[in-house]
Amino acid sequence: MNVLVTGGAGYVGAHMALRLAEAGYHPIILDDFSTGAREFVASCEVVEGDIADAELVGRVLNEHDVREVFHFAGSSLVQDSMGRPLDYYLNNTVKSRALIASCVDAKVERFVFSSTAAVYGTPERSPVAEGAPLRPFTPYGASNMMTERILKDVSTAHGLKYVALRYFNVAGADPAGRAGQVGKPTHLIKVAAQIACGVRQEALQVFGDDYPTPDGTCIRDYIHVTDLVDAHMDAMSHMRVGGGSLVLNCGYGRGYSVREVIDAVERVTGEEMPTEPAPRRAGDVPQLIADDAQIRSQLGWTPRYDDLDFIVRTAIDWERRLAERAEEGA
Repeated sequence: MNVLVTGGAGYVGAHMALRLAEAGYHPIILDDFSTGAREFVASCEVVEGDIADAELVGRVLNEHDVREVFHFAGSSLVQDSMGRPLDYYLNNTVKSRALIASCVDAKVERFVFSSTAAVYGTPERSPVAEGAPLRPFTPYGASNMMTERILKDVSTAHGLKYVALRYFNVAGADPAGRAGQVGKPTHLIKVAAQIACGVRQEALQVFGDDYPTPDGTCIRDYIHVTDLVDAHMDAMSHMRVGGGSLVLNCGYGRGYSVREVIDAVERVTGEEMPTEPAPRRAGDVPQLIADDAQIRSQLGWTPRYDDLDFIVRTAIDWERRLAERAEEGA
């Protein structure tokens, strides 16, 4: 079966393409390579272009008789969105609307959307469930919330089935070392892994140590990228057998503070991680943990890598591979 993967040369999209190929599907990658890595999709059929190019997308969908789409293309940096709101509304809302319109025209039947827990803003309760009020205060969260609404309305009007997965904090890399996170390092575990490998000669900045949490640092629900793409497979399987549209949290239902992540890095490496205090960042909430009851019950999703040390280890292994490749190419 032909399956379209938008943003398939990016971090999560590349892992999705690997998983689909392993399962016997034919992933067609649509990516503009603004942030993606060509090496991730060297063995896949690749179409370079913009998801908002209706002529291009329509041709790909129709020529390959695509009935299923996994949508990863978009901008995903919380703090970055605060300074570039128009770019985020364009990339995450306007262009997603164009892609969805092309899918409706081509009679695509099933659609999985990579949304975000940032739609909740600062939740009133933790863990946060899907029925909690949506109060995003960053353009990143708001732009994805709008796309969720577009999907809901399009599903009602045109019958397109969809599952929107609200990611919590995605981390780690393919255990076999075939893919990982590249590009601008902003996420805690990637930055910490680079420092641990000596790629970055600096102290790890701890952005705020006075939050209302047990150790004063922010708490996040970290999910391994491989478990995340398994959730996408389960979401599509749910729709294939007649299941309806869903919006689901995608996390483990447990949180770790910044200091606990640092402790994990030190356990994995056996070395002390240099740190330094830094001011709070705009857009950071004290605590964000998933209530994961619905994804487990609705999809039967069972994570395989719910272990912080394993997540950290795969991230560090990936950074070491990148460093070795860089040295070989020097």
